[in-house]
Amino acid sequence: MDEARRQFLMLSVTTAMGTMLPQNLAHAKMAQETGGPIPNAAAGSLRLVTYALKTGEPGRIGAVTANGHIVDIGRAAKHQGVALAFDPTQMVSLIAAGPSSLVTVCQLAAKAKESGPPLAEVTLLAPIPKPTRNVYAVGWNYLEHFEEGKVLRDKAVELPEHPVFFTKAVHTVNGPFAPIPFDPKVSSMIDWEGELAVIIGKGGKNIAEAEALSHVFGYCVINDTTARDIQHKKHGEQWFKGKSLDGHGPLGPWIVTAADVDYDNLHLTTRVNGVIKQQANTKQMYFKVPRIIAELSLGLTLEPGDIIATGTPPGIGAARNPQEFLKPGDVLETEITEIGLIRNVITAV
Repeated sequence: MDEARRQFLMLSVTTAMGTMLPQNLAHAKMAQETGGPIPNAAAGSLRLVTYALKTGEPGRIGAVTANGHIVDIGRAAKHQGVALAFDPTQMVSLIAAGPSSLVTVCQLAAKAKESGPPLAEVTLLAPIPKPTRNVYAVGWNYLEHFEEGKVLRDKAVELPEHPVFFTKAVHTVNGPFAPIPFDPKVSSMIDWEGELAVIIGKGGKNIAEAEALSHVFGYCVINDTTARDIQHKKHGEQWFKGKSLDGHGPLGPWIVTAADVDYDNLHLTTRVNGVIKQQANTKQMYFKVPRIIAELSLGLTLEPGDIIATGTPPGIGAARNPQEFLKPGDVLETEITEIGLIRNVITAV
């Protein structure tokens, strides 16, 4: 995306959302009382969700208003007589349709004459409920996390000169408020890893670092929930299986578009039962988002809707003394103040 196009997109999004949002951005306490999303600094941004009115229903794309209601994009387009260039039930379709479709979404939401359901009355799914490819992930991207992890490694490892990449299988992706399954026959050492997730907009290969941010559609919150016993004691100490248990990648609560987020100054907190376990700012990342995208795309094609988890800060349970792991009934909260919060209960199966 050239600079002129980027400025047009940012201006269009800002203008459309400016007419959509009320002047008074005071947030309701509804979410805190119902267990839904906690209002945060992203309320003035374009927040895109995949949601269902009832459990089990197919998802649909919505835009969340500042007062916590959802504008159904497909329904708004029908009412306003607008032909869409994307499937309003598939977030990846919207992403792949390009910047002009994002402008259309903003305009539809701004002109919607009626508010949709409040967040408390719907089921929020992961913004991309069924990724077409594995979730890409970065290891050891905060220096203090690299240092705390030395106690878990059998041999000395030098700080990498390039990002460490691995993937999480597609079935790890879970809803932002869905239970995380706990099966002691599979693992009893389930750990937390709060992270910033990057959503790729424009695909590409061999993307230059200077152009990398033009390939970003938006950002959301992810927890790279990990089975440490599987990761470190089985399968040759490779990470894939321990990172890829079903439901062990809650994502959401929505995508905040790239124009509304300073990726390099976001406040991340992970809590277990209300107790802070991780707290950091993304400016502490060792490899920044542009470098991650440039190196990941070297010889490897990224596609619209690809998800990249950018690494976790220090404070994981496995590095504590004594070690701490999640157990059934625990409430895991992962929050990036400028984006939103996801809350998942560890649930025995």
